[in-house]
Amino acid sequence: MPYPLVDIRSLRDILSSRFDEYGFMTLKDLPLPSSFKDMDKATARILDAIKNRQKITIIGDYDVDGVTATTIMSLFFQEIDYPVSYIIPNRFTDGYGLSANIIPRIKGTDLAITVDNGISAVYASQLCKDEGIELIITDHHLLPPTLPQAYAIIDQKQIDCDFPYSDVCGAQIAWYLIASIKNALGININMMSYMELASIAIIADMMPLKHINRAMVLSGIKALNKSQRPAIRAFLEYSKKDTLDAEDIGFFLAPMLNSAGRMEDASFAVDFLTSTNIYDARVRLERLADFNTQRKATEQEITDKAMAQANSEDDVIIVYGKEWHEGVVGIVSARVARAFEKPCIVLSLNDEGILKGSGRSFGECDLFAIASDAREYLDKFGGHQAAIGLSMCHTQFDDFNVQIQENYKKTNYKINPIDPDIVGEIKLQDISFDLTKLMQQYQPYGQENPTPKFISYNVEIIQIDTMGKEAEHLRFIFGQNGTMIKGVKFKTKERFAVGDRVKIIYTINENHFRGDVSLQLMVDKVELE
Repeated sequence: MPYPLVDIRSLRDILSSRFDEYGFMTLKDLPLPSSFKDMDKATARILDAIKNRQKITIIGDYDVDGVTATTIMSLFFQEIDYPVSYIIPNRFTDGYGLSANIIPRIKGTDLAITVDNGISAVYASQLCKDEGIELIITDHHLLPPTLPQAYAIIDQKQIDCDFPYSDVCGAQIAWYLIASIKNALGININMMSYMELASIAIIADMMPLKHINRAMVLSGIKALNKSQRPAIRAFLEYSKKDTLDAEDIGFFLAPMLNSAGRMEDASFAVDFLTSTNIYDARVRLERLADFNTQRKATEQEITDKAMAQANSEDDVIIVYGKEWHEGVVGIVSARVARAFEKPCIVLSLNDEGILKGSGRSFGECDLFAIASDAREYLDKFGGHQAAIGLSMCHTQFDDFNVQIQENYKKTNYKINPIDPDIVGEIKLQDISFDLTKLMQQYQPYGQENPTPKFISYNVEIIQIDTMGKEAEHLRFIFGQNGTMIKGVKFKTKERFAVGDRVKIIYTINENHFRGDVSLQLMVDKVELE
């Protein structure tokens, strides 16, 4: 089925149709903190803890959302001059969130507050009760059949919660909690300095960039670009940028923050964000940059091994290797899934014969449902439609693989040949600064508001060159009916020739270089016609 031709007018209609609300929301449209179930109850308990000088411990998570939520809470309590401790569980030794493994480390705590985790911590919540630790859970994930025992649970996915938006992240809920505490204390605190941190998490945790999420991200990015926070100034300096946008956060800052938890310990990321001077921030950023470099190299190495091992005939690609780094198997599964355009599960085999790893879906396929029907082979399992985490004994692998392939076939899942992110066909002559100016009005792009992708047919390759140390990138000049435009395709081993007639799928950006601005195609696919 051919894609419709688009121009500026039709593109405006397409982009505006993504938003249910009339016009765009602003911060004045934010719901009140009290619209969360248990928010007032949790706030009152925290104020009581402050009044009675009780020991408070924050328990975070090792991804960007958990790191920024922990940072928001930690900095807020510093600002009101009340001492708190925080723990970010280690991915490799502690596991996820509030678990039995960290209970010995929080003994003596009067009040524990989880951020971005805790809703599934049924056993650990009982251990907290046994230790006399009162528990407030703030989380945004789906509820399990049995809720943990807690004094208060703030999670917008509770049926009896009046908060009107189901898709917000853990850092947003942390932001709402400190806003509620601030209001209850009757103090004047600049909440925009915390909004800038929340905006990083909204983007990194792939929240839909609509309704209040869009409003918070736009306001947060504005705050980031005025921020005097040493960590942000150091990152701008490091990246040689004057300002940040959503793309800078999603593709550069967020991976650096994530790399600490993936490669060693996420507390390094909190240390960076909470830096009190530019000198410390620079040193800590260099450490994160080193982690990120290690992450990229490790990820590429395991991706190459996984690609070589993958059976392209399977409906779900499932691969494993001995001691593959657990911190990157999720990213690897996403890369393999994109390469084969199929769901993928990547596992690491440890010395104890346990396979542990992650899976990523492709398209609209529900990988969670497919794997859920093979739970009999699994020791641990969790996730959602697009991403899963799991572990099993190595001896169960073959049976699990067979069952997964059978489960996939039972779903009768039909691969959609239409890429939903492609808004339509466009002629190269219709690509203009007016078009990019229109697209800028609907930023930031991300989940549920994807960057407009275009398709053009019968395009000639006028010039082609390789870029990068290993010639892993391609630089093009494309031509069509007398119009020529530059294009770039990153990380590809494909090869084309001058004169080839191709179909190209791409996004459009403005390339700013030494004061000059030009239009450039960021190429997703090139196919010979």
